[in-house]
Amino acid sequence: MKLAKSNHKPFLLGVRDTLPLVIAATPFAIVFGALAVSNGVSEWFIMSMSLFVFAGASQFIAIALLATATAFPIILLTVFIVNLRHMLYSASLMPQMTKVSQWLRAPMAFFLTDETYAVASNRAFQQPDKSGFIAYYLGSGIYMYSNWVFFTWVGMTLGKSIPDISSWGLDIAMIVAFIGIVVPILRKRADWACALSAGVGAVLTYDWPHQTGLLFSSFIAISVGLLISFIDKKEKPND
Repeated sequence: MKLAKSNHKPFLLGVRDTLPLVIAATPFAIVFGALAVSNGVSEWFIMSMSLFVFAGASQFIAIALLATATAFPIILLTVFIVNLRHMLYSASLMPQMTKVSQWLRAPMAFFLTDETYAVASNRAFQQPDKSGFIAYYLGSGIYMYSNWVFFTWVGMTLGKSIPDISSWGLDIAMIVAFIGIVVPILRKRADWACALSAGVGAVLTYDWPHQTGLLFSSFIAISVGLLISFIDKKEKPND
């Protein structure tokens, strides 16, 4: 995918701004590769997930559910619900996509992750004129993708030679990264209500089987966020 000379700078800026999140995501990718191997998943399947799915949280959930012999429809439903947030991400970035051709939107959708959305939405907020946004977005997305695929392979390789590497607690880096992604973009009351509801729900339903607590918490958090947003819009004309 060729970039015009004028797009080199925003592309590299996208890479630079994503670097801290890439550093946090690296242990997560290693743990994924190691955990999948330790659960008896074939190497070609592990790499195929990172190459063609490229959705860290969903990959972890799918592997965990596969390891417990969960019914395939439940795995599909769980992964679908978890990935619904990408529809919200896409909707919020649509003002930046008005002049983007359909053939380019497909790879951009594939490269959409929590990390890339975080830096891209911040860029869109700071520079609403859209200049260099596509190159910036691709710089972030391609960098994240390359890192995720490579360190999945590293984790898979280490997992075969170092016992229990997946239990070292490396995945805490991704939790910290998610906090770093989410907190700075919590601006409205509805945003905070949604985040707090998700956190409380996740704690209370942690022991629910087959990740159903995650589904329940997501549904509750989204409902609370939408309700507060609706109330705020209704009250706004009276301000």
